[in-house]
Parts: sequence; structure tokens; C-alpha cells
Amino acid sequence: MTSIYSILAQENAELDLIELLSVILSTTCSIAERISRGALGDTLGATAQENVQGEVQKKLDVIANDLLINALINQGSVRAIASEEETHTLVATAGAPYLVAFDPLDGSTNIDINAPIGTIFTIFNARDDVPDAREEQFYQSGSEQVCAGYVLYGPYTTLMITTGKTTHDFTLNKTSGEFVLSKSPVVLPDNTLEFAANLANQFYWPKTFQDYIATLIAKKIDTARFNMRWLGAMVGDVHRILTRGGVFIYPSDCRNPKQPAKLRLLYEAFPMALLIEAAGGQAYSESGRILEAELESLHQRTPVILGDKKRVDECFSTLCSTDLVLT
Repeated sequence: MTSIYSILAQENAELDLIELLSVILSTTCSIAERISRGALGDTLGATAQENVQGEVQKKLDVIANDLLINALINQGSVRAIASEEETHTLVATAGAPYLVAFDPLDGSTNIDINAPIGTIFTIFNARDDVPDAREEQFYQSGSEQVCAGYVLYGPYTTLMITTGKTTHDFTLNKTSGEFVLSKSPVVLPDNTLEFAANLANQFYWPKTFQDYIATLIAKKIDTARFNMRWLGAMVGDVHRILTRGGVFIYPSDCRNPKQPAKLRLLYEAFPMALLIEAAGGQAYSESGRILEAELESLHQRTPVILGDKKRVDECFSTLCSTDLVLT
């Protein structure tokens, strides 16, 4: 059995990075154990609190967030921490080499119905030109990520991880508490006729995106129609695309001018884009390649189109032309 640490060593990862990942993954094992208790563990339901996004926090949101912060704040290689659940960054160890950002529990609306949820994380090199406590530490481009991944808590616990070279798939051995290699390299299947999108929002999308989706699902005689798959958690939908192919689409919408996009650039789009591109796919916003974007605020949001290169190109082209022809 091949462990994640031997794979990282083969990719010449620094020892302190491997040790940092060991702490993150050990913590996700604790989160997985809490999740597995379900209604028996007093972890279901919501709290009376809202996070910085104005969203009501689930109990497990808070538990997962606290577990990760408590583990990382004492990890000697972490200079600063950013969480989707926290208003500001947290300083860990002064002068340490790495920054860690995470969404502690993506898809938390799925918790109480026992549907897929997950932890998404990304690691950057710390900046010596910015004070440790300033959120500008994280104002970097997606291409500067050192490592990114997610842990999916489903019927079994899966880790997808990359240092930007190759995407690897690991499965948690609950007996040993170790993530064991299941597949490497992960190569995103091409030409899969599936898309993931929340069609309940489609009439708030730009008209070109509405037209694109209408083209995918239009009645056809001589070619196959696309199937829609939607889990309501980015971590689950992206995992399916990495496994089976297709395209994930979360466009901007016009319901709230102050919040034209849903997904967060730092906590969700950056790490998922690195995983997808390392697996041979492509990841765009509505203005260009996600990994070329520069973070400008800690909780910045972005539209996301990622998956099969061909499908992403088709979808992105709708921003420039309404004369859409799918091949």
C-alpha cells in the first residue's frame, strides 16, 4: 500500500510541507469521525450564529473549523491561517514558511440529510514583504499554490490532492488512520455528456449561460443529450467530474448586486482549479483562467466553470458569442 507521504516524497516535497499535511489530514480524520456519529453525536442542526458570509453556521461547521484552527495554530510551519468561517486571518507561528486557507465543511446544507460534504484546503508560501497579521499575506495568484486538496466525507472518506504536478486519489483506511493511494495519476475523462449546475438559478444567469444550458439539454434526434448531476456541494460535484468527467458551472447571477457570485476564490475556486488542471482539465471564471487570478480580498467571490477542457471552452465561449455550436 502506497501512502500519501511516499508520493509527496517522490515529488520532492519539502519535509515541513509533508509534516504540515500530516497535521491537516489527521484533523480531517477527526472530522470524519465526528460526522460519522450523525444524530448520535449531537452534531446535527444549526447554531444561532452566522459566519462572515452571513450564513447560519451548522454545528459541524463550527466543530470542523475549530479542529483545524486548533491543530494548525500550533503547527510550527504555519505563519497564518484563513478560514471561510472567520472574518480575519489568524497568526500562527511568526516567520514560518506556509499559509493555509480552508473551507472547513463545504456543502454543510447537506449535513442533516447525510449527503456528501467535505473539507477543502490550500497551501501557499508565506510572504516576507507583508506583516504576518495582514490578510494581504494571502493576496497571491492561484498559480502560486504549493499544494491543494479536499477530503470528501461520503460512504468512504476520499482525499484528492496535488502539488500542481499530478492529481492523486487516496482512500482513508479507518483501521490505521492512514490515507492509502487508490489512483495515480487521476486523469479527467473527456467528452462525458454530463454537467453540474443549479438550474434553480438559471433565470438569474447571463443570457448566454442560459442559452448554453438550453443547448445541452435540448431535444436531439441524432446525438445524445447531456445529463444533469447536482449534489449541492462543490466538493461532491467536482469529485464526480474528476472521476467521471463533464463540466461544473456556477455562473454569476443578478439577484444581489453586492454578491454577483457564490463561490469563494481562495477557499474553493483556487484549490479546485489546481486539482482539475493537474488532472488534465481546465478551470475558468467569466473573465479568464482561475489560476491566473489575483486575490484582492480575503472572502472574494468568483464565477466558476471547470472540468473537461472542451466543455469549458464551449461554455466560456458563450461570453463572447451567442452563435453557439456544440460538437
